[in-house]
Amino acid sequence: MQAGQSDPQKGNKSLEQTTFRRLSRLYIIALSAIALSIIISQLLVQSHLQAQLGDSHIVNVAGRQRMLSQKLVKEVLLLSEANYQNPPLSVQNLQQTLQLWQGAHEDLRAGTTKSNSPAIEEMFRQISPYYDNMVQSIQGVLQGVNQPGQADQLPPLLEQLLINEGPFLKQMDQIVAQYDKEATRKIHQLRRIELLLLFIALAILVAELFFLFRPAAVRMQHTIGNLVKAETEAKTMAREVEELYRAKEQSLNELRALNFAVDQAALFASATTDGKVVYLSKKFRDLLGIEEEETRGALADLMSANEGEQEYLQTLLKSTTSAIWNGEIELTTHKNDRLWLEMSIVPVNRSGVKQDLLILCSNITSRKRAQIEIDELKEKQFQEKIQQQKILSSQVIEAQEEERKRIARDMHDGIGQMLTALRFNLQSINLQQLTEAKDKLAEINDIATGLIRGVRIATFNLTPPELSDYGISPGLQKLASELSKLTGKQILFENRTNFSQRFDSITETNLYRITQEAVNNAIKYAESNYILITLSHSEEILSILVDDDGRGFDVQNPKRKIAEDGSGMGISFMRERVNFINGRLFIHSTPNQGTRITINMPLPSKDQIS
Repeated sequence: MQAGQSDPQKGNKSLEQTTFRRLSRLYIIALSAIALSIIISQLLVQSHLQAQLGDSHIVNVAGRQRMLSQKLVKEVLLLSEANYQNPPLSVQNLQQTLQLWQGAHEDLRAGTTKSNSPAIEEMFRQISPYYDNMVQSIQGVLQGVNQPGQADQLPPLLEQLLINEGPFLKQMDQIVAQYDKEATRKIHQLRRIELLLLFIALAILVAELFFLFRPAAVRMQHTIGNLVKAETEAKTMAREVEELYRAKEQSLNELRALNFAVDQAALFASATTDGKVVYLSKKFRDLLGIEEEETRGALADLMSANEGEQEYLQTLLKSTTSAIWNGEIELTTHKNDRLWLEMSIVPVNRSGVKQDLLILCSNITSRKRAQIEIDELKEKQFQEKIQQQKILSSQVIEAQEEERKRIARDMHDGIGQMLTALRFNLQSINLQQLTEAKDKLAEINDIATGLIRGVRIATFNLTPPELSDYGISPGLQKLASELSKLTGKQILFENRTNFSQRFDSITETNLYRITQEAVNNAIKYAESNYILITLSHSEEILSILVDDDGRGFDVQNPKRKIAEDGSGMGISFMRERVNFINGRLFIHSTPNQGTRITINMPLPSKDQIS
């Protein structure tokens, strides 16, 4: 196989290795999850088993207490029948038994081996009087045995011992039963934990099946398919890949040469804390326009020809002694060139040598000049935007003037002509000819009806009273109703979210005028038969949608002639009003498929709603 054909195979092999490592990680994760669940379950089980061993020990000790108490009573009774002048060896046994009994009782009550539950603590509190009386009685018997002549005091002590033994044994039995009950409850708890761990392990296995193994199998199948496809394409691409590798190697060599040149030509200098030059790199000297033999004296004098800049640099070098200084400075070189440098001054402490300063610089003159050009361009754009705003405002004024002209034209062409016709008809009435006069009066009645209708349309287009009295929703309802009656088209209004909030008069007027303009455009220019005005709102936004089934237009064509339909100025007027109320206007239209105009306005907070 040729050398040019081996690279794709190496790429496929690397992809296979990557896929294998990915699958290996998935399986390691799966096995680790199972192993972790097993380890956790074993730790919990061992912990509970260890606790059960402690419970068994406690039960044994508590049971032994009952035996020791009975043994104490027995030994005391034996002592009472012996010769107190010469006490037998059983006195020592009694003392040892008493010590064992007291030690075990104190350990149980204090929870030395295992902390006691509140129930057991209460039981030990109840048994304490009997226990203290028994200890007092036994100690009194031992004292009477060791001191002859006090035998007459033993019977009361024996009687007290026997009186307290019964309640003590009964209470001790309850304590042992309580210990056993708590141990049994822990065993049941351990059983529930084991079932829970088993369920978790099964859940982990099911999750790994659906989220690890099955996706891994699908990925493997997909990867193998890609490998087969890549192998078939690799033979035809081998020659091109070889050329790419050669070009890459050449680029790498050029990059290495460039990096070497950059490393050998950096802007850096070394100076003492009082500003004297220690070393100045060649690139720095070339930038400042000085020769190597001229690098003597103060660094500030070499970097700038301006006295003010020299004093600032000298002060900066002297003040930088403990922390690194970073900043930008503007310099005037001895060639009268203006430079901008991004400079870092680093204090360097060396053993046995006075502190030096390392100065690292980057030439940012081009960037600064570009920034100045950008600022100038932004200022120019700002001025252009202001000019556009002025043009837009003038268009709005023109639209308002056109609206006034339209109202005047409607008044002149409609109402004015009707009034003229009414006047002529009134003048032409001849009461001597009743039939002709009756026809003239009927015609005058029709003209008066049309005149009233024209006046209603003109006044309604100016300001509807529902808007100022009840708000935007009733105003739009009235708009749809009146325009539907006046035009004969189906114009409907729907308040989907029962919006009833009020705004200031300017906001409500702008919303109304924008909607009115959208409806008028649909009536006049879109040749629509059906128009739907929809009002809805959320917690933050009020939306008004105007949908029509008219002829539509191409929204993406910015060169659409306004003169063709006359709606261009109306849209500009709508956008200006929307911007005034901090809203947004969206226009979606397709030729012969209708138009949707959406007006969105952010709702004010409750304390801002009028």
